[in-house]
Amino acid sequence: MRSFTSRPSAGLFYLVISGLLWGTGGLTGSLLGRVAGLSAIAVAACRLTAGGVLIVCYLTATRKAWPSGRSAWSRIIVIGLLAAIFQSCYFAGVSLPSVPLATLITIGAAPVIVLGAERATGRPAGRLAVLTTGLAVTGLGLLVGLPSGFRESAVLASAGMAVLAAAGFAAITMVSSRPVPGVDDLTVTGFGFTLGGLLLMPLAQLAGGIAFRPGLAAIGLLIALGTGPTAVAYTLFFRGLRTAAASTAARLALLEPLTSAILAALLLGERLSATGIVGAAIIGAAVILTVQADRGGGLIDRNAIRGAQVYDEPQG
Repeated sequence: MRSFTSRPSAGLFYLVISGLLWGTGGLTGSLLGRVAGLSAIAVAACRLTAGGVLIVCYLTATRKAWPSGRSAWSRIIVIGLLAAIFQSCYFAGVSLPSVPLATLITIGAAPVIVLGAERATGRPAGRLAVLTTGLAVTGLGLLVGLPSGFRESAVLASAGMAVLAAAGFAAITMVSSRPVPGVDDLTVTGFGFTLGGLLLMPLAQLAGGIAFRPGLAAIGLLIALGTGPTAVAYTLFFRGLRTAAASTAARLALLEPLTSAILAALLLGERLSATGIVGAAIIGAAVILTVQADRGGGLIDRNAIRGAQVYDEPQG
């Protein structure tokens, strides 16, 4: 039986890598939308479907057992539904007034929701959890800024969609912190995201269609988006949740906008303002404090550990 308490840093490593990979998704997704002529929600649908199908193909090619049993398929269905809700609400929020507001509320509210849920349910949230959450959200606000020049109704509608998106991501994080015996993280990601992507296809059709313009560049971008920021990133995120508190995972997800801002500056020539640089530095400090505070191993949810240990025991 594998011991998870002896390697808490592995979970943090997975979470950091997933946050960095998510940061590449915005740039890749925007390029895909431009090259293939897809709307934002169509890109989200293609992203989930491509990531899920790639994993299912890998599981089939390597002759891995497909999920079986009510508990395994229940988890897959829940993750698929939550992923579809998260992605659709986020991109709906982005399309209303501006990207900064939707990003600020979605990514900023998620760790607050998770932290509150952990406190309410008595789960361990970790040392300095409130401090690092406050720092991270403050840094995010400075990094992305606030929208201006938009109608109040549009801002409120966007904020509402972003709150729903944040709740969806928080729910994914909380649910995934409790492993299901008999189904691993790769399988949950593959089948769950395939389901979520298929659920988003009708919405994408209503939002402008999913007429994919084929071409080597579009196909390459789709594979890149489905692999790194989706299949690999979410699998590592779910795996990291085995040994790290859910609130820790939600805070480390703020590496996504930080990475996106750095890539935009390096590859697209976008310049960060002085306020944005301060915000990026604050997010970096919050991430460092989170890792330092949580690497001791005392933050691990014992029930989650027991579930992970049951899963890793040889079956039969």
